[in-house]
Amino acid sequence: MTFAARPTQLHQDGWTARKRQVAIPGGSAAFVEVDGAEPAFVLVHGFTDTSRSYSLLAPHMAGRRLLIPDLRGHGTSFGSEPSDLSDYAADLFALCRSLDLQRPIIVGHSLGGMIAIQACLEQPTFFGGLAVLASSLKPKIGDDHPITTGVSNLSDPIRPDDPFYAYWHHCGHAVPASFLRKVAEEASKMPASRWRAILDMIRRIDLREQAPRLASVDTLLVSGSEDQLFDACDQTMFASALPHAERLELSGYGHNLHWEEPASVAAAILARFPLIEAQPEQYPMEIEYGGETLPLIA
Repeated sequence: MTFAARPTQLHQDGWTARKRQVAIPGGSAAFVEVDGAEPAFVLVHGFTDTSRSYSLLAPHMAGRRLLIPDLRGHGTSFGSEPSDLSDYAADLFALCRSLDLQRPIIVGHSLGGMIAIQACLEQPTFFGGLAVLASSLKPKIGDDHPITTGVSNLSDPIRPDDPFYAYWHHCGHAVPASFLRKVAEEASKMPASRWRAILDMIRRIDLREQAPRLASVDTLLVSGSEDQLFDACDQTMFASALPHAERLELSGYGHNLHWEEPASVAAAILARFPLIEAQPEQYPMEIEYGGETLPLIA
């Protein structure tokens, strides 16, 4: 793939003001919506992020309708603590229905990718396609993993300059400092107990046996060759479970590839899920009348 030119740095201060709220069962979902052509894309962020995670990608998808929610317990969405992926998927279904989305394409990064997979497993025809960015079917996060130890050491109030963010938000390529600062500020608003509870849930996820049921779902898998969290072993799992999926590896990019190279990630998604050209309305060329078939004359 030929990488597109890097976008100019985006102004991040206005992102939160763009959010809207909609009531969903058991809580309220915050989301940013961008007008455009259907089918829409539902962009699902990862663990501790918010809808802002896609603020660098969104400009490269101009012309398409985007729905970018804050997951429950992240950003300004709220509800009871989720116990599994199905809780998050239920929120997405409720949000999409409230906005009358018709077969949107669901895109998920990291934890968001696992949620997207779960949603497609539960209702395979609800979405028109699935794009999974830097994710896994079974995260390998042991007791001695840097995430496990780093999260266990967090205490309230979490500071946006906590040294853990150097690992957690690591990017091997230039990413706007204003964006990374806001991402850390928003993640720091989550209490440490929630960090630990959601991480415990993530460590229990295993989608390997169920994933082959997605054979009928149009699927794109995008990974980074330098992903320190979900590496080549995770991509091998995907290849085995989802042999029908289109796979793209961005060489030299890491876990947060949609921050590091948003133009190319967006281009891959748009190429896989282009606009569907409207078919001209078909009119009958003949009619039945008086027991005879008569041609219609324009």
